Amino acid sequence: MALKLLHEPETDDPILSVVNLIDIFLVVIAALLITVAQSPLVSSLGKRDVTVITDPGQPSMEITVKKGEKIERYKASGAIGSGDGEKAGVAYRMKDGSIVYVPEGAP
Repeated sequence: MALKLLHEPETDDPILSVVNLIDIFLVVIAALLITVAQSPLVSSLGKRDVTVITDPGQPSMEITVKKGEKIERYKASGAIGSGDGEKAGVAYRMKDGSIVYVPEGAP
């Protein structure tokens, strides 16, 4: 009787294929969860503020800033130092490391 159990004929049960597919999906989901958990923007230490700069100094530069739960993305326009504006004042760094801003036209 033990030999009969060892040599059972293979049956083509469609439910076995479904079970194998579920196993594959579970492995893929686990890999995705590990990848997301290692990302600096959604780490378990999510209480820290994070700034990520990609392609620094290039026209395609992008800055991603995470402060608390808020995430902001800034993309470079490609034109460095362009725009309309005027001088608003002067900032001075003191010997103790503090910075003093003097508005334009102040006595």
